[in-house]
Amino acid sequence: QVQLVESGGGLVQAGDSLRLSCAASGRTFSTSNMAWFRQAPGKERDFVAAILWNGGSTDYAVSVKGRFTISKDNAKNTVYLQMNSLKPEDTAVYYCAAMTAAWFTRRSANRYTYWGQGTQVTVSS
Repeated sequence: QVQLVESGGGLVQAGDSLRLSCAASGRTFSTSNMAWFRQAPGKERDFVAAILWNGGSTDYAVSVKGRFTISKDNAKNTVYLQMNSLKPEDTAVYYCAAMTAAWFTRRSANRYTYWGQGTQVTVSS
């Protein structure tokens, strides 16, 4: 079992940067594929970024590619999302998620077994 706790959200201005952290507990973290999803008010939960369990591959939504970077530190049981050049449309609750399912399913929220409680990111214009 994996427990996830996000931190690092906040209120920033357009163009600013934030780094989200997701601290994990549990023996399976090092073998879990990890991802960040986000959900804006009244919208579905959308895929943002994912990283393979060993850090060997990453994937990004088109809307964040080139601005966001996902990384995973197995020694610290933590996954990060570095967010640069933030835009108002990035405003959402950001969720960390873990799965042991196959990598090709990484963009499907229903393939993730464990979820954090979410952290709010608000970008003002």
